[in-house]
Amino acid sequence: MTLGRRVTLWLFPLLGAVALLAGACAPSEDAAEPDADAAAQIPEEIVIGATLPLTGEEATAGGYFKEGYELAFELANEDGGLDLGGETVPVKLRLLDDTSEQSTAVSLAQKLVSEGVNGLLGTYSTDLVQAQSTVAEQNEIPYVNGGGAATAIYSQGYKWVFGALAPVQSLAITQMEWISEQQEAGNISGPARIAVLWENTSHGEDYLKGIQDFAAGSDGSFEVVMDEPFELNTKDFSSLLGKVEAEGVDLFMVDAHLPDFLTMHRQYVTSGMCHEVITYGARGSERDAIEVVGKENVAYILSAVWWNEQLAESQPELTTEFITAFEKKYGRTPEWYGVLGNEAARAMFTAMEEAGSVDPAAVREALANLRMPSLVPGGTLSFPAETGQQADYPFVVQQNLDGGSPIIYPKDLATAEGVAPNPSCNG
Repeated sequence: MTLGRRVTLWLFPLLGAVALLAGACAPSEDAAEPDADAAAQIPEEIVIGATLPLTGEEATAGGYFKEGYELAFELANEDGGLDLGGETVPVKLRLLDDTSEQSTAVSLAQKLVSEGVNGLLGTYSTDLVQAQSTVAEQNEIPYVNGGGAATAIYSQGYKWVFGALAPVQSLAITQMEWISEQQEAGNISGPARIAVLWENTSHGEDYLKGIQDFAAGSDGSFEVVMDEPFELNTKDFSSLLGKVEAEGVDLFMVDAHLPDFLTMHRQYVTSGMCHEVITYGARGSERDAIEVVGKENVAYILSAVWWNEQLAESQPELTTEFITAFEKKYGRTPEWYGVLGNEAARAMFTAMEEAGSVDPAAVREALANLRMPSLVPGGTLSFPAETGQQADYPFVVQQNLDGGSPIIYPKDLATAEGVAPNPSCNG
């Protein structure tokens, strides 16, 4: 229960008595009376709680999300805070480290609720969000996350959970659309044999399903000849990579979180394997990849993501403002992780302003009806009921080329031509 709700419950009997006395003394039935309940819902300070994996296996991505959250709060407070019914109220982030552990993410979310926060921003990583989201639902507190993309999170019929990441299944399909275009142009083998390695989570299952569904509808142009799961934070992929090599596939397609991508790709490069297309889902363009694996070893990796800085060319105003603010604060351009943290926070802020209070039910209703100008591809963020309140917008496909990661698909957003087959395989 939020502080505002506890104050309302405590004041209710007293307000009732005051209302009766005022009614007896009122000069006319039409005289306006203040909305005491609405006033009680406007605190002196709005506190929004969040946990992130600031240590542990997901600490790198968690750090990126922290940057996005902190910048969003800083920008919101530049003009004093959020506008709640004409009153400006400062907004504060209460952020805790969930150490990349499900049990910690759950217990800390419970702690934040017990402290009376006015809303929750989600952690990062599907398995953490999936566990933590139950706390929000059970306590009926608005929960917006930019770090959980698996459809399993949003298929529970939850009313209080909202996701800013479009589905991973759509990510896989978008990649396959570009690959299919390359096949039609004669750049990729046809029919193409695919190996899919996927993390053993609902996130990985969604990625696999996207590729399988596309292949099933391709009239034999694509065939998934191998699909193998792996556990999160695996340290040795040599056996799995050996199976891929034995299959002699054309396309190497992997769904992995950042730590597993870095480990697997180091071992992939060492093995000497090469494929016409190589992708690690949403991973591949990160600065960490260049630092850990080497610039030459991440060349031509394909990835599909929820944001790319070159979207500024097609939706300049909001994107340019954000990039400028981020560069001023952190001295570098953002990656998609921080952008989605920022957008999750902005969605919560916008819903509170539209509700005119921090009343949980009013904020939840505003989130359910939200259509917010956004940094995401397509320029609008919403949480449709038909997707279980998970955002659904286009992905952009990017490829590591000449030290950058330009958008190569869809064509109306592309800033460079993609390259296929992988030139690295020629020598």
